[in-house]
Amino acid sequence: MSFWREICAAWIGSTLLCMAALAGLDAADRAYPPPLDQARTVSVEVLDADGELLRAFSTPEGRWRLQTAAKDVDPQFIHMLVAYEDQRFWQHGGVDPWALMRAAWQFASHGRIVSGASTLSMQVARLIEPREERSLAAKLRQLARAVQIERRLDKAEILDLYLTHAPYGGNLEGVRAASLAYFGREPRRLSVSEAALLVALPQLPERRRPDRHRKAAETARQRVLERMAVAAVIGEGEAERAGAVAVPARRLQMPAFAAHLAEAALRKAPKAVQHHTTLRRTVQSGLEQVARDAAARLGPKVSIAMVMADAKTGEIIAELGSADYFDASRSGWIDMTRTPRSPGSTLKPFIYGLAFEEGLVSQETIIEDRPADFFGYRPRNFDMTYQGDVSIRQALQLSLNVPAVRLLDSVGPSRLMMRFRRAEVRPLLPPNETPGLAIGLGGLGIDLKDLVQLYAALANRGKPVRLGDGIHAEPGVIEGEPLLDPPATWQVADILSGVLPPAGAVKRGIAYKTGTSYGYRDAWSVGYDGRHVLGVWVGRPDNGAVPGLTGYASAAPILFEGFAKSGLAVTPLPRAPPGAVRIAQSQLPISQRRFTLTASGLVSATIREAAPQIVYPPEGARVELGADMSGTPMPLVLKLQGGRAPFRWLANGRPLPETSRRRVSQWRPDGAGYSTLTVIDAAGRAASVRVFLD
Repeated sequence: MSFWREICAAWIGSTLLCMAALAGLDAADRAYPPPLDQARTVSVEVLDADGELLRAFSTPEGRWRLQTAAKDVDPQFIHMLVAYEDQRFWQHGGVDPWALMRAAWQFASHGRIVSGASTLSMQVARLIEPREERSLAAKLRQLARAVQIERRLDKAEILDLYLTHAPYGGNLEGVRAASLAYFGREPRRLSVSEAALLVALPQLPERRRPDRHRKAAETARQRVLERMAVAAVIGEGEAERAGAVAVPARRLQMPAFAAHLAEAALRKAPKAVQHHTTLRRTVQSGLEQVARDAAARLGPKVSIAMVMADAKTGEIIAELGSADYFDASRSGWIDMTRTPRSPGSTLKPFIYGLAFEEGLVSQETIIEDRPADFFGYRPRNFDMTYQGDVSIRQALQLSLNVPAVRLLDSVGPSRLMMRFRRAEVRPLLPPNETPGLAIGLGGLGIDLKDLVQLYAALANRGKPVRLGDGIHAEPGVIEGEPLLDPPATWQVADILSGVLPPAGAVKRGIAYKTGTSYGYRDAWSVGYDGRHVLGVWVGRPDNGAVPGLTGYASAAPILFEGFAKSGLAVTPLPRAPPGAVRIAQSQLPISQRRFTLTASGLVSATIREAAPQIVYPPEGARVELGADMSGTPMPLVLKLQGGRAPFRWLANGRPLPETSRRRVSQWRPDGAGYSTLTVIDAAGRAASVRVFLD
């Protein structure tokens, strides 16, 4: 035993001599300062508008080292840490002589190390200047560094360095990284069990990793809970309850939201440690989940982009350039929010808005949807059918092409483009071409962000809004003339809010429009309430066709689900401003009852369309109906020409369940034999045929 006492005395003596020497060697202190600058190398963070972590990037050596301050951590954890690791942390000058003597005495008495004498300052010295060897010389250097650190930093700064650099297994460093990896949240609020585990892990981080050595982690946590000083901090009975909680069995991934925007932030300010954005993490998380689920349903190579913005401020609150940044099969690295594509029918609301503003039409004005030739340009509807006479409201809700081109021909393509410039949006035209009628049906290029910026003006009573980039560019209202006047924007919103939601979606009080580009390459849906605008693009980044891809069937369900999963309450659409009314067709002035331009450009009345005529099945036809696998007869297709929508079909005197504006319908007969089919149009005119069904 005397041998160990001699060793102990020598250790204490040499340590005290070293401390005395260091206290007087200012020159040596200045010549060999601690590597504090290197210690400030931390992971780059991208934060949302509330300071929540969106994404972090590992340090150059591959470590997750998130900058942490005591204010970022549960106060009870700080008290437990100090109570367990360094009870006199706030009093000593970097080295605790009492702890040194206690450790030496325990070593001498038991013949082995019972407890260490490292202070938090000494641990910081070891963490910022790691050394492989475990020797007396290394310990002395650690003591000297601790004194140096205490001379340069106050206690709060030293504690922050420990909270940032403490090892937690693998490439995890610091309390924030550990809390996110093991508990999935920031350490602002920790349970007693969680706090005790985070106190215990840094002593032997690899041997106590809960995802690999669960039993060792539980034992180490229990040792912390049973320490008398810790028990005084957490209160009576808490240790027993905390010890019964299971430790986490797996390590979670670090937050990785808004990948494209995060990469853009790093490019714009490569030396910044923190990048603040206008995004909201809860909204971003919800939309990314919606995009991943939708992409899985839509199949391989299909990607999804979404932009959600505040129509009042112009701030982007959520943005994703692809369904999955890391999915190479979908070219996920391509940011489709900034890639110009054909917008399909999504620009039609602005055509109608101009027509409303100029007094050319009202919602119940009748307009023709028939084949038309505009100096060689012959637009056709998406389904290759025509509706005949329809109201302006119906034409926009059904997204009919010919009526939209008729109105654009009246208001002028160049004027429409000029209105877009009021919102600081400049769509791309084909090389060496001037604006033509085709722009109304998608014959230009525009990216999703600019499309959302246009719709933000509709949500903001016509006042254009400049969207930020989510990082540095300043959003705000664009001073100058409105994109459309308030009555016109209300008319558009009133019509679009009446469009039926896609199958399976719940009506949410939003106005929305869909679009599909030529060749099934792009599907769009843009919707807004009284405050927020959400735009959705679906397609292949390589511009490949996707059979069956449409705005209504593919993008609109994502739009509605996005609003639902965003967590934002729906803001009612603005009320009708003075002068904005919806007038019945019979009460309209003669000039607005029917939209037709004469050669002089004036509105005139036109003759009424012909009575309806059933073209299939023809009179007296014998039709063979197949049967499906269950033996149920297949439906019979019904086609008609002429007449005024809506149409009511009757089979053997019994009306079919719903009226239709389409000239193609279906009827599923009960069985074979003779049947009489009748159609009645909105003017009460009827046509009938008698057929035999096999």
